[in-house]
Amino acid sequence: MTVIGWIQIFLYCAIVVALVKPLGWYMTRVFNGESTFLSPVLRPVERGLYWIGGVDEKREQHWLTYTVAMLLFHVGGFLVIYGLMRLQALLPFNPQDQSAVAPDLSFNTAISFITNTNWQNYGGESTLSYLVQMLGLTHQNFLSSATGIALAVALIRGFSRSSMRTIGNFWVDVTRCTLYVLLPICVVYTLFLVWQGMPQTLGAYVDATTLEGGKQTIAVGPVASQVAIKMLGTNGGGFFNANAAHPFENPTALSNFVQMLSIFVIGAAMTNVFGRMVGDQRQGWAILGVMGVLFLAGVAITYWAEANGTSTLTALGLSGGNMEGKEIRFGIVASSLFAVVTTAASCGAVNAMHDSFTALGGMIPLINMQLGEIIVGGVGAGLYGMLLFVVLAIFVAGLMVGRTPEYVGKKIEAREVKMAMLAILVLPLMYLGWTAVAVVFPPAVASMANAGPHGFTEVLYAFTSATGNNGSAFGGLTGNTMFYNLTLASSMFVGRFFMIVPAMAIAGSLAAKKSIPPSAGTLPTTGGLFVGLVVGVILIIGGLTFFPALALGPIVEHLAMNANNLF
Repeated sequence: MTVIGWIQIFLYCAIVVALVKPLGWYMTRVFNGESTFLSPVLRPVERGLYWIGGVDEKREQHWLTYTVAMLLFHVGGFLVIYGLMRLQALLPFNPQDQSAVAPDLSFNTAISFITNTNWQNYGGESTLSYLVQMLGLTHQNFLSSATGIALAVALIRGFSRSSMRTIGNFWVDVTRCTLYVLLPICVVYTLFLVWQGMPQTLGAYVDATTLEGGKQTIAVGPVASQVAIKMLGTNGGGFFNANAAHPFENPTALSNFVQMLSIFVIGAAMTNVFGRMVGDQRQGWAILGVMGVLFLAGVAITYWAEANGTSTLTALGLSGGNMEGKEIRFGIVASSLFAVVTTAASCGAVNAMHDSFTALGGMIPLINMQLGEIIVGGVGAGLYGMLLFVVLAIFVAGLMVGRTPEYVGKKIEAREVKMAMLAILVLPLMYLGWTAVAVVFPPAVASMANAGPHGFTEVLYAFTSATGNNGSAFGGLTGNTMFYNLTLASSMFVGRFFMIVPAMAIAGSLAAKKSIPPSAGTLPTTGGLFVGLVVGVILIIGGLTFFPALALGPIVEHLAMNANNLF
């Protein structure tokens, strides 16, 4: 651990915080239907889309109608991606003549991209055509990200509205998010990535002659446009199999830093949107404070673990930290920060192989995902996931002091608590349940390249990543099998939609309630006490749901790798 390393971490955090307020202000205006500097250009396009789709932008929806519209929207997205992959060999923009993708892998990938998970049981450059990468995956990266943001805004409206039966219009929210937020940023972002050296072409792969005289095929394609939205929308799902560890997906140290910023910026700014829409920006800063405490703790542990290495590495004469699986051009601090950022923000992109991290270094990404990726989290998804924990924290605090639980003027009652618990507890049910099956089911065990604690952690990591809609993976597990394609798809589906539906039910319930002004008995929700309370509830619930299983993997492995230091 070095001073320069900590300066990089501090600089990253400072820039993210600096962008929270201006972007939060802009997005609030977008979702409130107010004019922005892009309105003269984009407003006619927006109206045209409503006319084509038969959408009345002034007509709002009940929470159930809003949710059903979202679900039907994703059914359409699934069919598009699945159809494109199965018909790939017959479609244009396929210079490498990629064949049709297998049914189970197509099913897994389609579920993956509509749930904002972007789990990849395939190598993009060796499996998919340009058309599928663009029309299937890149297009769904926009729409799944816009959906997450729209759902968060709908939940915010539940807190900010009083005595109303509607929470907005799903079609309007998704359209505005895509047009005014994601597309403009991605246009500029793509040009930046091209400037940094990222390919953006429809030309065929390049055949090159090596210094030894051998032939090598270098994969290229429309990479920059896909990477821009995969990072900004916290999707993951890279053009290449190696993701952000590939030099064409992450050419320079500057591109690496900007990619990390883009992963966090919208999720962090959503806390400011919450504060503005409920009429108290301090509420947004308090939530960001909770996220920040958890994030910095994770970064510190990961950086320490990777910088110190293990006694086993030292015995082999490998000092200076654990550089296994990391690129020299990024180093330990950037790789550690990237790992925590991507797993905190539901983005499966990696610039170092998580499988090669130390046991404790790999444990932090696992914890981030098992908490539901609420530490900034996926765009939109991180905020509504955190608000579920806030609901529980306020309820617990109310019971402790004998007061009716209230948050931003809304009473937290039995219905909201039940829905919040349902959304949170369904996650460990999926990743612990399927892990238990996988480690005893012979076809699944055959996919494990490693035995012992590390092999167990690989399986647990896979189902945690899928359930948390993250998409990153340890490298020692063969996931492209019938068992894993189907079980991981079910984990992704449940992890996304079984959390969304209860959250929307809470939004509808809160919107229908009257707002209550603060009183002497109201629990303060903007200071350090509130931050500590929410962090405590998160860790307690997390400890009850996944620490017993977690201890069997990374902690046991850490003790084994450092056995020489125990005696």
